[in-house]
Amino acid sequence: MSGNTKDVLTVLGIETSCDETAAAIVRRNDDGRGEILANVVRSQLDLHKAYGGVVPEIAARAHVELLDKAILQALDEAKLAIEDIDAVAATSGPGLIGGLIVGVTMGKAVALARNVPFIAVNHLEAHALTADLTDGLSFPYLLLLVSGGHTQTLIVKDVGDYERLGTTLDDALGEAFDKAAKLLGLGYPGGPEVERFAARGSASIKLPRPMLGREEAHFSLAGLKTALRHEALARAPLSEQDVADLCASFQEAVADIVTDRTARAMDIYVERLGQKAPRVLVVAGGVAANQRLKAALETTARDHGFRLIVPPQALCTDNAAMIAWAGAERLARGLIDDLAAPVQARWPLDPEAPPALGAGIKA
Repeated sequence: MSGNTKDVLTVLGIETSCDETAAAIVRRNDDGRGEILANVVRSQLDLHKAYGGVVPEIAARAHVELLDKAILQALDEAKLAIEDIDAVAATSGPGLIGGLIVGVTMGKAVALARNVPFIAVNHLEAHALTADLTDGLSFPYLLLLVSGGHTQTLIVKDVGDYERLGTTLDDALGEAFDKAAKLLGLGYPGGPEVERFAARGSASIKLPRPMLGREEAHFSLAGLKTALRHEALARAPLSEQDVADLCASFQEAVADIVTDRTARAMDIYVERLGQKAPRVLVVAGGVAANQRLKAALETTARDHGFRLIVPPQALCTDNAAMIAWAGAERLARGLIDDLAAPVQARWPLDPEAPPALGAGIKA
């Protein structure tokens, strides 16, 4: 299929990379600005809560049951018919293979039936471009991506052009919060639970801050998680106040680690792009909802002369509006995919980035 030459583009987005079944419709206007016409997210949280985490097989089956209804709801909310759609964009990776297959298969089927372009979207690129949708941001800018599966800093140079500066060598930030919550007997998802208990606690327990002051911008969180376990065992049986204090101390350590590593990424960003480069830090991904982390990053950004942009919470967690927008941006540049486009469990934004020792598949 050929690229779209229309000035105004209306794109259906599909997101099924994990445990949110989502469909959205976004319009890219002729001035390059975006508009969300519908953004439907059908949560599977209740299906996975009993297991303390996402069960891939259950998630995939739920996507099959929910996706067509989500698409119809999005069309209804946007007051559009399927004939009004100029292209279909679907998350093709990274993520859980079963869920990705469901979304991509549906996306390809709709694109084929309507004879419109199909765009295979990198979920991480969608996070990276969300601030362009919400704030009309120009390139380049610095991205801190903090999600359940990824913790990275990247220079966003343009659509499809990313330079990774730092990555986690072990746990991603969202993963670390989930594991901390599970260790302390809290609910799932762990991030909101840790933050809720931390608000009632004191950050009085000494925990390590791995990687602080290092020349590279990489992160490490496994040592902090292990230290939390040792402190919890030393205080067992834990009172509710013990749990609150451990959560507050853990969250404060996370804030120190992330701000130190992001500050180093800011310095590298300026070194690479020069003093005249736009000083903008975008924080994206589900963990961006943590208010303590946001406050710490606001201070760090201000101290380094950077403007901080955090998209609304509904666009930081998994959603299809960001997928539709990434699809619209790619479509506007003639970047479309054929119906043989694969799903990819791993799909780095910067495949040329040098290996980070110990980072494994999360690099």
